[in-house]
Amino acid sequence: MNLPKPTHDVRNQAVPLADYNSFVTDTALREAVAREGAPWATDELVALGETCGSAEMIEHGRLANAFPPTERLFDRYGHRVNQVLYHPSYHHLMKTSCENGIAAQPWTDNRPGSMVTRLAKSFLMGQVEQGHGCPITMTFAVVPALKRQADVASEWLPRATAWSYDGEDKPADQKQGCILGMAMTEKQGGSDVRANSTTAVPDGADHGPGAGYRLVGHKWFCSAPMSDAFLTLAHTDKGLSCFIVPRWAPDGTRNPMWIQRLKDKVGNKSNASSEIEYHGAWAQMVGEQGRGVRTIIDMVQHTRLDCVTGSASQIRHATAQAIHHAHHRSAFGRTLVSHPLMKNLLADLQLESEAATAVALRLGRAYDEGQQDAGASAFARIATAVSKYHICKRTPSVVYEAMEAHGGNGYVDDGPMGRLYRDAPLNSIWEGSGNVIALDVLRAMAREPEATAAFRAELSGTLGANRLYDAWVAKLSDELADGRDLELRGRRLVERMALALQASVLLAGAPAMVSDAFIISRLGDEHGNELGTLAPGADFDGLIARGRPVQ
Repeated sequence: MNLPKPTHDVRNQAVPLADYNSFVTDTALREAVAREGAPWATDELVALGETCGSAEMIEHGRLANAFPPTERLFDRYGHRVNQVLYHPSYHHLMKTSCENGIAAQPWTDNRPGSMVTRLAKSFLMGQVEQGHGCPITMTFAVVPALKRQADVASEWLPRATAWSYDGEDKPADQKQGCILGMAMTEKQGGSDVRANSTTAVPDGADHGPGAGYRLVGHKWFCSAPMSDAFLTLAHTDKGLSCFIVPRWAPDGTRNPMWIQRLKDKVGNKSNASSEIEYHGAWAQMVGEQGRGVRTIIDMVQHTRLDCVTGSASQIRHATAQAIHHAHHRSAFGRTLVSHPLMKNLLADLQLESEAATAVALRLGRAYDEGQQDAGASAFARIATAVSKYHICKRTPSVVYEAMEAHGGNGYVDDGPMGRLYRDAPLNSIWEGSGNVIALDVLRAMAREPEATAAFRAELSGTLGANRLYDAWVAKLSDELADGRDLELRGRRLVERMALALQASVLLAGAPAMVSDAFIISRLGDEHGNELGTLAPGADFDGLIARGRPVQ
């Protein structure tokens, strides 16, 4: 008897993007690392790229989100234990990032290019999993704020900058390496931290910087509540001040910083975000009393840098997945990548990836140079906010188009696109949503004229290379000089600044086929409202080849 053919003969499906080197196969990233001053880090990055592209590591990223953290507030006898339990894969991701210096390298490695190296490593790990990057970022970013208080710094900096990870629930003085977080936002204020109601009273006769205090209040967002210590804001009789709150008190008891619940977020599932209450929690003041916002702003500046890098990483990941899929899937008699419309989309996605990657690492060089150069520091100050606004906002659009390129397979959670899509908006919301960031740029322009001058100088360095770019910068200069309706024009102005910066960085170092296509489409009005609308004449095949993760 002749049986019918099997009905489940799987054909024309893409193979998973796995077991590849995510650094070696990323042309734009490799070029940016060399261009921005860290060619010495190539061996480190090749090794990490091999790890991050492995099927084993990709599976750890999946598991950390498939089995999100759970709260354990009380033990069996009713004692407050205030614990959050994570899947072993989450701890594996944390350990990998810490042991590769992503939380510490710029503070422990004095070579020029250490920040660029650290951002490149974060960029690679971000393609594995974004959620664990939140506590890694906060641990990295807390260092400048802690340095404002010598006695606190002497105790906590060695713990925060150790290239090691200890996820056990025990006092910080029993660990080689610690994770630090922050708890600033309250339910009635959000980004308006001056509306906070948490109070701090001296825990003894001493008061002021370095002294012990007791805190009472509620925090609406506290990320990574199993961190070993947190920076927070609370009011004293002299105004809003900054404090460090250890999870274990100096006497070895659990500090009364009680978790109320974990947030049920849209994405970022592997990272526990929580509501907490201080019930007389012990804390030390960091920095000048009544100047808490100024103390903590250095931390915010560095977390915003990681928002840029994290979003650039997501854009790269989404683009790589789409290009890989299009090379393996066929429709209407040929591979997807052979169809002109798909070529246009993939090339356009790659342009976004090229621009985001180039700017993220250019910012890294500015931070490296800013240790010695006031002009570089001023540029980093405003360019970080400008880039945070634009690149983070572009990410959801890029991820959506990459998801759509997969067809129905992109909309199921068997693959990576669903998690990417849910994670994509976060960096635009975290550490200042679009309006807050636009206002911050305007504030910097008004109060820090050296920042605006440094930004203009950066754009001036590539004038004369492209007439469309020159015209854009000239018009932008006029818009910056126009003081009318600045707040109403804030988003548009910051967007135009961001596009100018991306074009400038690409003109300075990317191949002409990249910079020309970017400028014609983004600055030259040769682009539609959606991605995938490049004008004929771009090197579609060349752009796609630069973005292909596996040849």
